[in-house]
Amino acid sequence: MWVGVNSLRAALLAFFITACSTTPGAPDVATSTAGTAQQAGLVDVATLATGIDFDIRYASPQNFTGAAVPGYEAPKCFLLRPVAAALARVQAALDPQGLRLRVFDCYRPVRSVQAFMRWVDDAGAQSTKPVFYPTLDKSQLRGVYIAPVSGHSRGATLDATLLQCDQGGACTPLDMGTPFDFFGPRANTDDPGISAMQRANRGRLLAAMRAAGFSNYPMEWWHFTFKPEPTPRLQYDVPVR
Repeated sequence: MWVGVNSLRAALLAFFITACSTTPGAPDVATSTAGTAQQAGLVDVATLATGIDFDIRYASPQNFTGAAVPGYEAPKCFLLRPVAAALARVQAALDPQGLRLRVFDCYRPVRSVQAFMRWVDDAGAQSTKPVFYPTLDKSQLRGVYIAPVSGHSRGATLDATLLQCDQGGACTPLDMGTPFDFFGPRANTDDPGISAMQRANRGRLLAAMRAAGFSNYPMEWWHFTFKPEPTPRLQYDVPVR
């Protein structure tokens, strides 16, 4: 069991279930009434892991919306404690190889997901199309790439890549074939159109994450969920601060 029985019971008693997912085919997910990260059982990964590079894109304009996303008040990575501990193990295993995790996103508040939905339904907001969805009409993103319910909101999912570091500590991102949050088939983990080197780099990331219990979402090479999820039917809406 990934969380203690007493801790799990306390968490469930503390949270009143207020909302359920209506996404077709998706499991019902309730929204916790936790008001802080501590109440939700979310921890700052930087307090448990050393060596991870945090490039939290939704706390800045460097993302597909072109603006900092509501709910991200600080560039921090929060995850449920068992997930954060597993990610620390990933970095510890990468250290001897001169590799470093770069994390783009971790826990995502429900309010942030709702902001994504407002963006995807705004046909006039197209400034990021050349970088993030050059071959797709924006309307194609809804449901396939951007949905009303996100696994990130359950605190067990994160987005990451790998950096190769030299003896002097300078680190360079490995070529994964697409940037983070690229919408299109080339971002599929096993896309046949990528080069042999890009495939090998994705394979290194995949193997490192799998070894610590993370499962990849095949449409996005950067997207990983810890299994089994500690709270698979509960999402959170506390700000990242």
